[in-house]
Amino acid sequence: MSELVTGEAVALELQPARLPSRALATLLDLTVAVVVYVGVSVALVLGTASLDDAAQIALSIAAFLLVLVGGPIAVETLSHGRSLGKAACGLRVVRDDGGPIRFRHALVRGAIGVVEILLTGGVVACTASLVSARGRRVGDVFAGTLVVRERVPVARTGFVAPPPPWLAGRFSGLDLSAVPEGLWLAIRQYLGRMHQLDPQVGWTMAQRLAGDLVAHTGAPAPEGVPPAAYLAAVVQERQAREVRRASPAVPAPSGTPYVPVPPVPPAAPAYGPTASAPAAAPAFAPPAAEGSMAAAPPSPGDEPPEQSAGRRPGTGFVPPA
Repeated sequence: MSELVTGEAVALELQPARLPSRALATLLDLTVAVVVYVGVSVALVLGTASLDDAAQIALSIAAFLLVLVGGPIAVETLSHGRSLGKAACGLRVVRDDGGPIRFRHALVRGAIGVVEILLTGGVVACTASLVSARGRRVGDVFAGTLVVRERVPVARTGFVAPPPPWLAGRFSGLDLSAVPEGLWLAIRQYLGRMHQLDPQVGWTMAQRLAGDLVAHTGAPAPEGVPPAAYLAAVVQERQAREVRRASPAVPAPSGTPYVPVPPVPPAAPAYGPTASAPAAAPAFAPPAAEGSMAAAPPSPGDEPPEQSAGRRPGTGFVPPA
């Protein structure tokens, strides 16, 4: 990556094109230009057969300058630095400050390109591109231009796994306004790549990120919840708030809000990444549905004496309705 500073003091990170891609783009442009030049030359020979030799030579030189020199200049000027070969290879000619080129830049590049590409077979252009730190040829140096890559491969990021279902919607009461964007970015990068890390390193990173998040939110992390699950749940809550802010019609997720309580000092030493899960149920166990935990019927020995004495034994007979 090459950092360019514009006239407005804005730093641009551009990836300069190297020799193989530039050579392929130039070869495609020259192939098209030669095909067009051959066609124009054949048409001139057939159309100027009655002229003398001097006129035919003059027309041939004019066709050479028009097609092989003027053609690339016109194409780069009209397309703002994207010829046919450069468009196929994902390249573009820009100024040193990152802006689009103009006619004078294309003119200088085309005029010097006749010498360093056409007359020398590309030897001068290849040598200058190999010597230059940003892969520029002589025409680029005199014109103040740079050939950069437009199609840069995007780095693949891991899939951010959702938190456990019993943690969804439990952090709706947290104040996330004081959490900086850099911390959110670090948490998302960790969640996307935590499966590629060593378990010990991943556990340490999760604990550190969870501690930074707790310091900015001002609420302690719930006990019994792994740091990675806590980070994923808080990130999901932030994303849900952004969605509700963009679309007010989206309802808030249902769930018991998280009410921070003072942490209880643990009796056992600090948990490690290989420690077994606590025997007690976690603080964020999913709430039971209504009616699923009905009270057990009392035994006959628990009933008052007056009710047990007045009850008649069942006979199995049901009177008609």
